[in-house]
Amino acid sequence: MTTAMSTAGGATILGCIGPTLSSDESAFFRAAAPWGFILFARNVEDPAQLRRLTAELRESVGRDAPIFVDQEGGRVQRLRAPHWTEWLPPLDMVKLAMASAAPGQELAVAVRAMWLRYRLIAAELRDVGIDGNCAPCLDVASDETHPFLRNRCYSDDPAIVTRLGRAAADGHLAGGVLPIVKHMPGHGRATLDSHKDLPMVGVPRNILEKHDFAPFRALADLPLAMTAHIIYSAIDPDHPATTSPRMVRTMREDIGFCGLLISDDLSMNALSGNVAERAAATIAAGVDIALHCSGNLDEMEAVVLAAGHMTPKAYQRAQSALQARTSPETVDIGALRSDLSGLLDGQGHV
Repeated sequence: MTTAMSTAGGATILGCIGPTLSSDESAFFRAAAPWGFILFARNVEDPAQLRRLTAELRESVGRDAPIFVDQEGGRVQRLRAPHWTEWLPPLDMVKLAMASAAPGQELAVAVRAMWLRYRLIAAELRDVGIDGNCAPCLDVASDETHPFLRNRCYSDDPAIVTRLGRAAADGHLAGGVLPIVKHMPGHGRATLDSHKDLPMVGVPRNILEKHDFAPFRALADLPLAMTAHIIYSAIDPDHPATTSPRMVRTMREDIGFCGLLISDDLSMNALSGNVAERAAATIAAGVDIALHCSGNLDEMEAVVLAAGHMTPKAYQRAQSALQARTSPETVDIGALRSDLSGLLDGQGHV
């Protein structure tokens, strides 16, 4: 391990390989000082085990580091039954809530249902030591949206995505969980799965501005966002947003996002080069934090070295994000569940 890796403030979020933390992983994290961690289904067995793992991760870096997960509900859900709630995909739940609502109340019921959904998810995450979630998804759906993303979206209307995205973010924050809006500046037009291929969006910039970017601009005050591994050829025909200085400037200056900007997973095949080259290009483009999810120790060491330490501005944004992580107010979780069930059954009122 190099001396450079021992300085605090690493510009990374990292994963671990299994349900317990090995001594090698613990020593590595102590030296690498990642800003935070991310968990996946491979790390999850039951609530008691997960509480131990989140405590071990924080102990390894000697601070209350944020720990994230992908718990959108539906297909992208790392904590599952029998210990955790099984959720409908977001788009399916929105449609159900609107169909169950009285005439004229469709959007209001969907907004309330979305807040309840993510307030309940936040409660389950906080209970096991997880205080960050990679949601809400602000991508605007369309007929061309790739199936890997389609029912993870909230609507095909940017204004509705904005309302529901705000409700989802507020539900997280009320439950003491940091939301990461994704996939900035908009993944909805991608016809390829960026886990496997590099999507390219070729529509003119004015259409992107009015449609795809709109929800992200409306929620630009939120503390964290995740980039999209997509080429937007009207802005930068050569580089995906994650590694494009032009796209990062668009996110900062046009969309107006001032929070902590995190890459999508560097292990995804949309990006070219090895993981070290991907991490270096991500940070060089102006992204604050390089996200690496696989838990492969050799790859993580390469990513940490390539990403280096947070810049002063990135560190300030990271500190601001942590200030948004508050203790949740005491609520009656059972009553919230009943409220949500009533809305989806057409029996609730806003």
